[in-house]
Amino acid sequence: MAKISNRQLALKPQDLYVLLALLSRGEGSVTYPELAEQTGLAASAVHGALKRAAVARLLMFQERRPVILKPQLKEFLLSGAKYSFPPVWGAMSRGVPTGYAAPPLNAIIAPSADPVPVWPHAKGSARGLSLVPLYPSVPDAALRDAKLYALLTLFDAIRSGQARERNAARDLLEAYFN
Repeated sequence: MAKISNRQLALKPQDLYVLLALLSRGEGSVTYPELAEQTGLAASAVHGALKRAAVARLLMFQERRPVILKPQLKEFLLSGAKYSFPPVWGAMSRGVPTGYAAPPLNAIIAPSADPVPVWPHAKGSARGLSLVPLYPSVPDAALRDAKLYALLTLFDAIRSGQARERNAARDLLEAYFN
């Protein structure tokens, strides 16, 4: 009797990371090596992430180039991703500000007396409560690319922030999907 496989593909945190990197680049074609350089992942990891994203119907390939399905990604990012990739908090640490403590939200939301959320990183500019990033290379990529940094911090505000932060992040994310 043939064995029936029940292997279900699931999105990994690096898949959303690669999708956000692709979204930060705007319209136009991009190569796997370019995405790999932007994210700090191997080209093979980028390829796997894009394949899983395509299976999840968040992306499609046109002429072998990845194209984000913006309505689907927007729905997932605003409604489901915070449940798939919940925040993991750690101890006080030096790191790169994220969530409401980083641009663009830090221009809208005034900091409180509470410690700010940070991705732990040796080159970080703030001390705060550590929030594990989607993928270990996120802080380095964010320090190199302001648009990607903004998208990643807006996602962190959605997955870990209070209602006001989540609403402001949703409003700011609209610009990336138009």
